Amino acid sequence: MATKPSRDDTPPDPFAGPFSQSVRDSAQQIWLAGLGAFSKAQQEGGKLFETLVKEGVALQRKTQSVAEERVSEVTQRMSAVAGELSQKATQQWDRLEGIFEQRVSKALHKLGMPTQADLDALHARLDELQARLDKLSPTHRPSRAARPATSSTSPVRKAAAKRAPARKEPK
Repeated sequence: MATKPSRDDTPPDPFAGPFSQSVRDSAQQIWLAGLGAFSKAQQEGGKLFETLVKEGVALQRKTQSVAEERVSEVTQRMSAVAGELSQKATQQWDRLEGIFEQRVSKALHKLGMPTQADLDALHARLDELQARLDKLSPTHRPSRAARPATSSTSPVRKAAAKRAPARKEPK
């Protein structure tokens, strides 16, 4: 027959005592604090979310403003650099154009082509000679200013045309 164990036969409770009671009380308080925090978060969660959204919007606007300022600064710098490059390119083209004009002028001079200055001097001399001729015999010829200027009757242009070599057209 089995006998009931007496109370004296049960092992002692390891969690009995003042220290273990203190640990149980602390655990209970931590649990209750957690439940309270959870309840509070549920109640104020919507408000907290809205506050976070507002702060996010404010931060986004601030970063967009800073980004736009930076983009504006970079755009201004790039415009300045592009202007400088354009100016330098224009200067180089002008320089190249001047060199080209000098070389063409030199080549035309070697071929015996009169320059504009030569033609102007020749026209001035013709005008002077015509004025002298008009003084000698005013009824003989009309003055050069009274005559219509045509390219076919100008002796200077005929002479220049005779000296100019014929152009060869590319095939």
